Amino acid sequence: MEDIFVVYCSDSPEGRCRFHQHRHWKARFRMSAILRELLRVSEKAANIARACRQQEALFQLLIEEKKEGEKNKKFAVDFKTLADVLVQEVIKQNMENKFPGLGKNILGEESNEFTNDLGEKIILRLCSTEEETVELLSKVLNGNKLASEALAKVVHQDVTFTDPTLDSIEISIPQDILGIWVDPIDSTYQYIKGSADIKSNQGIFPSGLQCVTILIGVYDLQTGVPLMGVINQPFVSQDLNTLRWKGQCYWGLSYMDTNIHSLQRLDSTRKNSEARSQMTENTSSEAERSHPFSAVISTSEKDTIKAALSRVCGERIFRAAGAGYKSLCVVQGLVDIYIFSEDTTFKWDSCAAHAILRAMGGGMVDLRECLQRNSEMGLDLPQLVYHVENEGAAGVDRWANKGGLIAYRSRKQLETFLSLLIQNLAPVDTCT
Repeated sequence: MEDIFVVYCSDSPEGRCRFHQHRHWKARFRMSAILRELLRVSEKAANIARACRQQEALFQLLIEEKKEGEKNKKFAVDFKTLADVLVQEVIKQNMENKFPGLGKNILGEESNEFTNDLGEKIILRLCSTEEETVELLSKVLNGNKLASEALAKVVHQDVTFTDPTLDSIEISIPQDILGIWVDPIDSTYQYIKGSADIKSNQGIFPSGLQCVTILIGVYDLQTGVPLMGVINQPFVSQDLNTLRWKGQCYWGLSYMDTNIHSLQRLDSTRKNSEARSQMTENTSSEAERSHPFSAVISTSEKDTIKAALSRVCGERIFRAAGAGYKSLCVVQGLVDIYIFSEDTTFKWDSCAAHAILRAMGGGMVDLRECLQRNSEMGLDLPQLVYHVENEGAAGVDRWANKGGLIAYRSRKQLETFLSLLIQNLAPVDTCT
């Protein structure tokens, strides 16, 4: 059977030439330049995600995901997977074009190689012209010209992103120590389901398009420490007249003595508000004083953890879809803690939020190790790292967060929370 190679080139025709002419492993770049490009490509990715829901030709392909029955065997991949991979490749190739050599260190949830039911091999990369992309996508989508044209148009659409705060970052970093984890469309089920009318609970959405995120995390290849993070939330608010969505982007950078993030102005406002609330503390409810913590959890969380949390947090426990979105709830300050005891999140789920939280004075730790840790011995909190595979694991499990996780904004707050959690957990849970 003949192979079909869907080969996308760079956005700029000279991209690959520049890579061969100027690649050198000791290159240093201003961190602001790298972060600005990550923000730009995350917005480009968000445009692709939104287009698939808002442009009729593409939306019809998404709708087919919901239907029972055999898909067309000529389709190389289901459209959900195509959208995921296309977003990932846009991020990867754009970063490679801007910072030659960086592309080899970008890893993600999705593979860009497929074999369809007819035995044809498809490799997805980026294209130099919109016309070439249309032609090649038509092969993948069984000659669906309208869908191919709509998708190619948004893939090649230029995007600009500006944030004056980034201009203040003067520090440079060696490019060859950087690794990048990408989750192109986190909470894919909510993305396909497409619910737009879910009501929030104190600002937190239990499900719906608001739970969809694009996650890009940069880490140190030598130490595994997260350095930069971008969380793009493509579906934040919808215009009821046009039905078009607007999104929001969050970022953070933590490197050496530099800690900066996109919520700093909001945080200063929040601190002023907290100072005022302390002056009127007697107005706080008895429930809030007896249960000072709030947490967001998965609907699949273990009963033992939920029981302990109910004693620590009272009714201030929220359920939400998507690991990226639950982490974002902590970043936004909607909750104090995101806790998950299972081993079904991965490095691409956590790296972006971890970097942002580090820039805010928080972090993300291994839950199991925290429960086994003896705080009296002065052992440091077991932060998640991103450069080491799980020993003896295969496939995606190599990059799973095996001990579960806790995301937090304040080290002091985490210590108090852990102390209360351990007190309320059955002894067997602290050693499993």
